[in-house]
Amino acid sequence: MKRILTLVAIALLLSTGIAQAKEWTKVRVAIEGAYPPFSQVSPEGELVGFDVDIAKALCEAMGAEAVLVAQDWDGMIPGLMARKYDTIIASMSITEERLKKVDFTNKYYQTPAKFMVKKGLIPEFSPEALKGKVVGVQRETIHDKYLTETYGKDVDIKRYGSLDEAYLDVEAGRIDIVMADSVALMEGFLDQEKGKEYEFVGPDMVDPKFFGPGIGAAVRKQDSDLKDKLNKAIETIRANGTYEKIQNKYFNFNVYGE
Repeated sequence: MKRILTLVAIALLLSTGIAQAKEWTKVRVAIEGAYPPFSQVSPEGELVGFDVDIAKALCEAMGAEAVLVAQDWDGMIPGLMARKYDTIIASMSITEERLKKVDFTNKYYQTPAKFMVKKGLIPEFSPEALKGKVVGVQRETIHDKYLTETYGKDVDIKRYGSLDEAYLDVEAGRIDIVMADSVALMEGFLDQEKGKEYEFVGPDMVDPKFFGPGIGAAVRKQDSDLKDKLNKAIETIRANGTYEKIQNKYFNFNVYGE
């Protein structure tokens, strides 16, 4: 009888989440490492970039150690669900589709998507001007979904594992357009020597249906305590000047958005 009562007590503790409570003194953070300036691998083999600095700052504000885990984009959410890491801080937009699988913190930045083309290819932007063009996009992203649903019938979509692969193909003339986050395109290509012959075309793409309210840190749904700690940490670094210091290291504008 005593054994039965003990098992019942344990079950009750588990059901209320008390037995699973964590201090979160160490947080494993998934970061892609192939999305400059948000993340990339340095010549020394270290993960660096805006997402990296934000992840470290959030963990410091929580009083936790940040353990960075490099993860290819395609496996981000599956890896989180498999408990390979505790959170994703990798420029992942908060969308309704993703919220079916994971939870998100409040945003830590928000920038629009854009089309990038060789100068003169599309003198005046319109949906008709895109017809028949080959558009490169990183697969399994919000940009992929937007492009597919909005222009999929009119353009030839070529999907890539990383933007670097798309950049190689646009330079080689194998694709006409690259669609991605505007800052990633600017920092990763347009501001480089190779990007001098290219430009943005068309409007900022910010439709909440596809792009959500911004970029957040993803966590497993059961880790609401970690989500709360990360949200508090975002508020902390926004208030104490840490966020602005990190932002100014990479950008000359307000990357947080409205």
